[in-house]
Amino acid sequence: MKSIKSIYKIGNGPSSSHTVGPYRASLLIKERYPDARKITVTLFGSLAFTGEGHGTKKAIQEVLPEAVIQENSIETNLPHPNTMKFDIVNKDGSTESIRVFSIGGGSIRVEGELSDEEKEIYPEKTFREIAGICKKNDQSILDFIIERENRDLKVYLKEIWRAMQDAVERGLHAEGILPGELQLSRKAKLLKEKRCYNEPSDVTMNRVIASYAYAVSEENADEHLVVTAPTCGSCGVLPSVLYYMQHDRGFPEEEILDALAVAGLFGNLIRTNASISGAECGCQAEIGSACSMAAAGLAALYKLDTDQIEYAAEIAMEHNLGLTCDPVCGLVQIPCIERNAVAAMRAISSVNLSRFLSETRKISFDDVVDTMYRTGLDMDEKYRETAHGGLAQIYRYHRKGNK
Repeated sequence: MKSIKSIYKIGNGPSSSHTVGPYRASLLIKERYPDARKITVTLFGSLAFTGEGHGTKKAIQEVLPEAVIQENSIETNLPHPNTMKFDIVNKDGSTESIRVFSIGGGSIRVEGELSDEEKEIYPEKTFREIAGICKKNDQSILDFIIERENRDLKVYLKEIWRAMQDAVERGLHAEGILPGELQLSRKAKLLKEKRCYNEPSDVTMNRVIASYAYAVSEENADEHLVVTAPTCGSCGVLPSVLYYMQHDRGFPEEEILDALAVAGLFGNLIRTNASISGAECGCQAEIGSACSMAAAGLAALYKLDTDQIEYAAEIAMEHNLGLTCDPVCGLVQIPCIERNAVAAMRAISSVNLSRFLSETRKISFDDVVDTMYRTGLDMDEKYRETAHGGLAQIYRYHRKGNK
């Protein structure tokens, strides 16, 4: 399993698979072929279907402004639903062709190559193995992580946490209309300030956390800097919960960084044994994974034991099973922004249940991750980030005047 650092990447929204991944792929091509005479980029699968609304072409042209970009939405049986093909004409007239896959969370894989990012540092592949080692050595999950990772993990997480907080704070102050044909208004500032008369404390907590999730998700939709956690489309869940815990509940930053580490481990396990790509497994792989990470991180912040942390993460994922990825108009706005807020509150509920019921559970975290992956593979393609089904289809149908 890879380093936790590979789960968290700072990049521009609105989609880790559709903007951060293609941006990084373009940088790789530019580095390898600085004197290329011509570069043609062909987008396949989900990148072809929703790349326009997700800003894929813009991300590529930011690095390769002269590139010719075309879409191929016909070819099937792709190695990955987010496939790019770079055809390069060199200075001497020779040609080369490279396929790059945007595999989720901003990570990329060049066909036939192994990148530094993909190097394994955890021999363990499942939470069952990790829990067994923790029990044998009488150590916490955090101790296990520190033992496996490089010493610079905390430094990296500090940078990540700063970027997450910046996204919350920018989003809370921003107003206006998000880009794209939906003309959706930003709501985070309103949500933060709109206190109801005699509002109960639990309602206040949910509203404030939701405003933080909206803030980050709206920054993502506006193509600003966010952190994949584990993706751009689900980037508001984990920061909103942890921002509330530090800034409204007073937890120290050092403990927040430790919670980020634990959350990252669970995201890593999901990516290793299933997927964090909406194009591969639907929104359960994005929002479900983010919810699970937030639940694990919060449970660790509360100093719950290993079984309780696992159960919190399992509950969070289990109750996102089957969640489709159906972005209206191909934009990461509806239902994506609202889903981040709902998932943040669901993560908190999962932790509350895990405090009391972990000894009665029947389903393991590994089992629910395997179930999510199988569910994603069984899901019809139109529900996997193509904007051809679900809410996207219904919205398009009604917009045409149908009833």
